[in-house]
Amino acid sequence: MRRIYVLAVLLIVGVLGIAMADNRFGLVAQQAEGPVIETEEVRDNLFVLRGGGGNTAAFIGPSGVTLVDTKVPGWGETLLESVAALTDLPVTTLINTHSHFDHVGGNPELPADIQIVAHENSATNMLDMRPVTGFGPQNMTFEGDRGMPTDTFTDRFTLGSGDARIELYYFGRAHTNGDVWVVFPALSVMHGGDVFSGKNLPIMDANNGGSALEFPATLRKAIDALAVDTIITGHSTLMTMDDLREYADFTLEFLEAMRAAKAGGQSAEDAAANWQPSERFEGYTVPEARLLANVQTLFGELP
Repeated sequence: MRRIYVLAVLLIVGVLGIAMADNRFGLVAQQAEGPVIETEEVRDNLFVLRGGGGNTAAFIGPSGVTLVDTKVPGWGETLLESVAALTDLPVTTLINTHSHFDHVGGNPELPADIQIVAHENSATNMLDMRPVTGFGPQNMTFEGDRGMPTDTFTDRFTLGSGDARIELYYFGRAHTNGDVWVVFPALSVMHGGDVFSGKNLPIMDANNGGSALEFPATLRKAIDALAVDTIITGHSTLMTMDDLREYADFTLEFLEAMRAAKAGGQSAEDAAANWQPSERFEGYTVPEARLLANVQTLFGELP
């Protein structure tokens, strides 16, 4: 697979502070000299742009570029420069997979006249940018309508047609209450956002409508409805539907273990301290603070 490395330097006030914010979410630390984006070709005309928060997808259509997510604040200009290294076509459309600052941070830096699509719940969340459960403030707010969604949907939304068609799906609460699955049918690729961020214990953000209880079922709905060869994860490498099936089983194992722990009279703190994934999921990352926050969220949802 061809890999293109695009290096761009941009002076950002407080860039080290952004790096620390990234690390709270288990992201790659920002380099001190400025934003660095690594661009990987997934298919003809479809690229994943890594660095500065969540993975961004760039799809080059017949008349313009569609982006999926825009990283942390301050990375919009670098993102546009990275796209310009791939094509002369303008960015015309943006899809936000959900409302967290490391996926919508660059929205206000993109052209003011672009179409921005998100789930209706994400649009509501972006009005307040509430803290992420267990991880503190999101370090950004939107000023007016700049960078806010121009189009929202409930269950399904379609952009383009023919080989340039992009399908958006919503299957329920998980990471947040607005997680969008972005499918490129002609390429057999989808972007999962942070509902499938990588092989780790996901953030289950109750402050923004997420649900630890519903997470496994939401993943299963996506698996049953969608069929692709390749998945762009929210923060990790390219993966497959088999990886997603395994991930769904991992979240279900967590749910059932915590259900049993609560039924057995354990506190959330004890349940978190006593749990570790089974051997099948060896290598999955389980950040300690995230584990406790998720257990507390789940205990609050369980009867």
